[in-house]
Amino acid sequence: MATVAENIQPATLSNEEVLRYSRHLIMPEVGMEGQLKLKAAKVLCIGAGGLGSPLALYLAAAGVGTLGIVDFDVVDFTNLQRQIIHSTDDVGRKKLESAEESIKGINPLVDVRKFETKLTSDNALALFRDFDVVVDGTDNFPTRYLVNDACVLAGKPNVYGSIFRFEGQASVLATKDGPCYRCWYPEPPPPGLVPSCAEGGVLGILPGLVGVIQATEAIKLILGKGEPLIGRVLLVDALGMKFRELRLRKNPDCPVCGKHPTITQLIDYQEFCGIRGEEAPATTKVPEIQAEELKQRLDAGDDIFILDVREPHEYQICNLNGYLIPLGDLPKRVNELDSSRDIVAHCRSGVRSAKAVDFLRQAGFRKVKNLVGGVLAWSDRIDPKMPKY
Repeated sequence: MATVAENIQPATLSNEEVLRYSRHLIMPEVGMEGQLKLKAAKVLCIGAGGLGSPLALYLAAAGVGTLGIVDFDVVDFTNLQRQIIHSTDDVGRKKLESAEESIKGINPLVDVRKFETKLTSDNALALFRDFDVVVDGTDNFPTRYLVNDACVLAGKPNVYGSIFRFEGQASVLATKDGPCYRCWYPEPPPPGLVPSCAEGGVLGILPGLVGVIQATEAIKLILGKGEPLIGRVLLVDALGMKFRELRLRKNPDCPVCGKHPTITQLIDYQEFCGIRGEEAPATTKVPEIQAEELKQRLDAGDDIFILDVREPHEYQICNLNGYLIPLGDLPKRVNELDSSRDIVAHCRSGVRSAKAVDFLRQAGFRKVKNLVGGVLAWSDRIDPKMPKY
């Protein structure tokens, strides 16, 4: 298979483009030939969020001719801390519209192709077909495996990135001779073991660091220059400001990119990752109480013990005046609870507290319920003055 650079047919540059990209043109590693390759290149960005924001902006500024963006979300206030392609005025707006406006503001010469859809096994290969490079800016395991397998089957390089709290990773996967994501992670972690950024947080600057690394790798692939992160994983520790590198080898027995692949078509990735449907795991398997019912019972003076299973720093943001026992501490502090009382457990969104209720019921508690939607639901439907995070 030819390299990405060999597959790209150069176009021509106008006088405006020569001026715009002049700082590239005077670099021998880029020059006119390289800039023409950038103009002819087509890069597909999966997601217009934390990683997709710096990625798309820098690729557009660099002169990548066609940028595809796959996203079906809308801008939320919680996005603005890291998703710099969107502004405060964009809250409630479709991310694709906001992203296109920002991209065009930087470089109106870029052809932005918007795909307002969820990436699925049914549409991934068709979406990838017309692009030279795919850049993964997603934040969940089913989509990461889907992007990987589709890239291998479609013969497209996968510029991978991930972030969590102060740490990030970047690599170039699914090339002809390099490893893929399954060579690295043959099996996904158990559902709920790895918290999302919404649950664990992320330093707002971190996706900028990792997203720019992804953009750099995509440009190197297009130019056919330098040493891409093929067979290497770059680990970013923003708190210590350290960069480490891991070697990653192609697994000859990999089920998708190995010598005798057993995965020859896209599968159900939700099922592969042990996730059933779109609901948070375990929230429907325990007794529940809605925010309105809890408010009525509290106003009526019912003796209800509110158990807050979030972390102390979350409790400082907002709380229901409950008793704080973080979920991880619950097994060793369960003796602090009275099983004869009515207990309502809550967290931010209801996921961790559902696990707490399940644990307590297994420990013999029978009068315990989970607050559906957690403090987010309480803020939305009971007390709008309560801050959301």
